Amino acid sequence: MKRTHTARSSPRSLPVYRQVYQRIRSEILSGRLAAGARLPSSRTLATELGIARGTVVTAFQMLAGEGYTISDGSRGTVANVALSRAWRSMLLSERVETRVRLRKWISPSPTPLLFQVGVPALDAFPRKQWTRMAARVARQLDDEQMVNPNLHDVMGYEPLRLAIASYLRIARDITCSADQIMITAGFQGALGLIIQSLLKPGAKVWVEDPGYVPARNLLQQAPLRLVGVRIDDGGFDIAAATRSSPDAALALVTPSHQYPLGMTLPIERRLDLLDWADRKRGWIVEDDYDCEFHHRGLPPPALKSLDRGERVLYAGSFSKVLFPGLRLGYLVLPSVIAERFAHVARAALPTPPIMIQKSVEAFISQGYFARHLSRMRTLYTERRKALATAIESTMRRYLEIRLQDGGMHFVAWLREGFSDAEIVEHLRRKGIGPASLSRCSLKVSGYSGLMIGYTNVAKEKAAAATRRMLGAMQGIR
Repeated sequence: MKRTHTARSSPRSLPVYRQVYQRIRSEILSGRLAAGARLPSSRTLATELGIARGTVVTAFQMLAGEGYTISDGSRGTVANVALSRAWRSMLLSERVETRVRLRKWISPSPTPLLFQVGVPALDAFPRKQWTRMAARVARQLDDEQMVNPNLHDVMGYEPLRLAIASYLRIARDITCSADQIMITAGFQGALGLIIQSLLKPGAKVWVEDPGYVPARNLLQQAPLRLVGVRIDDGGFDIAAATRSSPDAALALVTPSHQYPLGMTLPIERRLDLLDWADRKRGWIVEDDYDCEFHHRGLPPPALKSLDRGERVLYAGSFSKVLFPGLRLGYLVLPSVIAERFAHVARAALPTPPIMIQKSVEAFISQGYFARHLSRMRTLYTERRKALATAIESTMRRYLEIRLQDGGMHFVAWLREGFSDAEIVEHLRRKGIGPASLSRCSLKVSGYSGLMIGYTNVAKEKAAAATRRMLGAMQGIR
């Protein structure tokens, strides 16, 4: 769906240009790339790493701007000799070795595993339109925007916030202004801001059980006291939550499409949850992670649309609609706490790069977003039906499917006494990537099933993909 940890990012989670920059910088500082040694050309390095030349050029510009490299006439770009007089010039063989190390360390993003959850249909993304849009935005950036990351509003790029507000009014029945919207680094960035702005260490937080594991992990690291609230056929059990821990400070819920089981929270429970928040002055975080995709009837309205007491923080993301690599999300804040969040954000600087924000805004304002979303709704409904039908006809002995109305994955319940965690581990070794349902539980729950993403399985390949999983599962003893 959609999310990034506030802990220090791993190298592979960074944009590729920063991976290239950091690796070359490391080679220079360690002495493995000697002072005066010539770097391979941007074209050569791009070809060998399998990435765009512009990505390498950006990394080279950063290195030169920080003094790690200099231009040496016909020799091209070289490591700055001023960094260490003791380093010897690098031999050709060493330059080749450095490129090999770079190639091993930086690789293009792998193709999603078969049935992987949370990844949109990459084969259907309008890459040409997006690339053209992003290139136009890059050309229009002025020097100040390229140098100063703090130039734009701490809440985010205002035209993007205006576009989001307009979209939410129509699509989710949420009435809000751009001043209430904060652009974040994905859902995890939004949750990190919520923790810093609203919660004290040790505060109690209601979380769905089963629920979204990365969010739960972030809350535990805060540290906060998590109270697992059972999910029954009606979703989040607010009555059970108030009985076990009525003094919770915050509830984290997925009311439109419960993660991972998929049911919609009924109106009675929505009103009860809002009533609790009003009475106890608690906060509700509504994670509307894949609300755009509903396969039967109209999508349910957002919980935020019923919020009259300004107790709901609505979290949305572009990861599921566009692609996860954007790490772009947003929060709709109650107006009474918007300034508090802005104050925290000024210190944390959580907003994504201005170029990404401008690209998404242009994608929305020029109509590409709406057309892409409409196309994906139709495509996902077709792919969901085809894959569910194939699994039911081929793997009935192993799996039972109970389809819910929305989402980008469905749950296939295991019929036999296998451990879903063991099956998932076995399938991953075969390049098949459903997720384990039991691992979403905070407590021992007895759930055993496979969360199957269908978005990247073309309907004409559903039968073959199912046979592949069946063959892999038959090898489990």
